[in-house]
Amino acid sequence: MLNFVRSRSQQRSTRSMSLGGMDYPDPKKKGSFVGKILLAAVLTALCILVLKRSSSFNAPSPFSHHEPGVTHVLVTGGAGYIGSHASFRLLKDQYRVTIVDNLSRGNLGAVKVLQKLFPETGRLQFIYADLGDPKAVNKIFSENSFDAVMHFAAVAYVGESTLDPLKYYHNITSNTLVVLEAMAAHGVKTLIYSSTCATYGEPEKMPITETTVQVPINPYGKAKKMAEDIILDFSKNSDMAVMILRYFNVIGSDPEGRLGEAPRPELREHGRISGACFDAARGIIPGLKVKGTDYDTPDGTCIRDYIDVTDLVDAHVKALEKAAPKKVGIYNVGTGKGRSVKEFVEACKKATGMEIKVDYLPRRPGDYAKVYSDPSKIARELNWAARYTNLTQSLQIAWRWQKSHRDGYGTA
Repeated sequence: MLNFVRSRSQQRSTRSMSLGGMDYPDPKKKGSFVGKILLAAVLTALCILVLKRSSSFNAPSPFSHHEPGVTHVLVTGGAGYIGSHASFRLLKDQYRVTIVDNLSRGNLGAVKVLQKLFPETGRLQFIYADLGDPKAVNKIFSENSFDAVMHFAAVAYVGESTLDPLKYYHNITSNTLVVLEAMAAHGVKTLIYSSTCATYGEPEKMPITETTVQVPINPYGKAKKMAEDIILDFSKNSDMAVMILRYFNVIGSDPEGRLGEAPRPELREHGRISGACFDAARGIIPGLKVKGTDYDTPDGTCIRDYIDVTDLVDAHVKALEKAAPKKVGIYNVGTGKGRSVKEFVEACKKATGMEIKVDYLPRRPGDYAKVYSDPSKIARELNWAARYTNLTQSLQIAWRWQKSHRDGYGTA
């Protein structure tokens, strides 16, 4: 009974007051409601005031507009081995850089190194995106004002391309088309395209010049040539500046040890011979596997032109500096000297100071016996020349980075 009465009295206390059959709200509740509204209004005003005083409120991103005297370069694949070194060189040369990478082959650790080295506002930004997504690519171009594109993003292993060719045609050819369409739609007039000597195949005559007939013999080279053809066809009816750099076998790392090559463990089998040599020297793998000893070369192993990554990115920067509307430039980037795989292994042993076990295996599908460049055109027109022509020296520099970064960019 007591509980019932208490309940009734509580219910009455919550009702509005009634006089003459008319209901009036409780004045205490009305005051509370008005107070809450005033408090919300005051807090909102304070938030707006704080935001307006913030330097970032309504301030456009420095990457979203053109700035006199500043060249903004989009570097696709800028988290990768070559792309990260190119981004570093551009940043050192006072370019503004946007890196776009889906990190399928690139390394976020390389981006973090660059962000630490160049923390100033408006110098470097990283965008995680897949170039196979046209909507994402168009959004990137619509939100940023690029002056030029350096297009590195690609999968780049000959052996893998023979096992999974569709990946290569999609990632290289199709994605290049997406980038080119976005450039055309947003008025970006300069393209530096990262191509390869694999577009030539296996010519009968050495060294390879830019007029050597392109007859690629593996999906990697074919996909790159298709991308080149698309770019060149488009350039015929546009005022775009196009520089295509066909480079040879890349080795080395930043001489001051800030960047290096850190392939994913699952890709080591397909990777560069330098990576395999270092893995063998460090004991990560039991030995080095040399595929093919019966080629028509002096020692039976393949002959390649090994170009240091520092020289390679220097060629890209010089190409960017010389780019001009309606100009199309195609250049081989190499040392002009071929070295056999056996010579390379001996240089690696000397550079690391380690005795490396070598296993000789049958040929790898899609490989060719020998290929090396004639770099006279790029020397003449871009005033470029390889500086790191000593194979052992390049490998010594790269080896120092490998030893100090045993887990890639995970340890410094």
